[in-house]
Amino acid sequence: MSIASSRKKILVTGAGGFIAHHLTTRLKEMGCWVRAADIKQPEYEATHADEFMQVDLRDRVNCAAAVEGMDEVYHLAADMGGIGYISQSHAEITLNNTLIDVGMVDAAHKAGVSRFLYSSSACVYPQFLQHDANVVALKEEDAFPAAPEEGYGLEKLYTEKLCQYFTEDFGMATRVVRFHNVYGPLGTYDGGREKAPAAISRKIAKVLDGDMIDIWGDGEQTRSFMYIDDCVEGLVRIMKSDYSLPLNLGTDELVTINQLVDIVAEAAGKRIRKSHDTTRPQGVRGRNSDNTRLRDVLGWEPKIDLRTGIVPTYTWIAEQLSALDKGSAQSAYLLAAVAAPSR
Repeated sequence: MSIASSRKKILVTGAGGFIAHHLTTRLKEMGCWVRAADIKQPEYEATHADEFMQVDLRDRVNCAAAVEGMDEVYHLAADMGGIGYISQSHAEITLNNTLIDVGMVDAAHKAGVSRFLYSSSACVYPQFLQHDANVVALKEEDAFPAAPEEGYGLEKLYTEKLCQYFTEDFGMATRVVRFHNVYGPLGTYDGGREKAPAAISRKIAKVLDGDMIDIWGDGEQTRSFMYIDDCVEGLVRIMKSDYSLPLNLGTDELVTINQLVDIVAEAAGKRIRKSHDTTRPQGVRGRNSDNTRLRDVLGWEPKIDLRTGIVPTYTWIAEQLSALDKGSAQSAYLLAAVAAPSR
């Protein structure tokens, strides 16, 4: 018997992205044999997977190949990003994620995987429950009657139900996780798909002490933010559990975006002035996770507070930007040297 066949074989989709890359590393540390699949390789660090399939999971042939021989599937692949992207790309996001999710759920069922975990989102919750910055924390049952975020949230809610139907009709063991704003090192921090902690960290890292940064909205919109280590721990625990209905996975530490800016500035050791742009997308007015059911099911919930988690996050982003600046300066020097006339 080979080493691979003697260990649990796990597929992680979306492993070229932030959360799934960290999850792959954790599963390897647990001794699992891991196949990773995504349309792209991880951007900031080489994968730790035993096998990386660089494939487009919108193609059902690729979905079938990815799940072949696997015991469990953590399905995290998705077309997603920050509020600026998901609020302006409804058709593209809905089409891409429908193709990916339907193909993966069906392929996992046909391959006979023992457990299938689907990564959903807090965007499934009704917009009418999130009009107040002092939002009441969202319970899992609040998803219905439905009025989710257009595009991204609607497709996520649909696929949650698809997982339920595959469990009810075919006995396929599914787990559904509703993420609430995950942040940490090795995550996207520029380009339009980054989330608020990364975007704010980037902005503060690029300015001097006492400078001003722009904030989308008036800054009084509220969110909760979960550090990546807690997210990965929660995923592993939920997969191992016997609970098949959707579960929130997030912290219940509610902060305003203005407070988030202050926390990042504190980590950076800078005084920052804020300029608010109310013409930019800002999403729902308030969103927070109710962790009652998570505690009941797992006897656990995320524990890393925002002030603690933002320090390694900001530090990593600042280091990335510093390295880019040094690279640009070196390239400019070399170009100037080449262009200089000989004597």
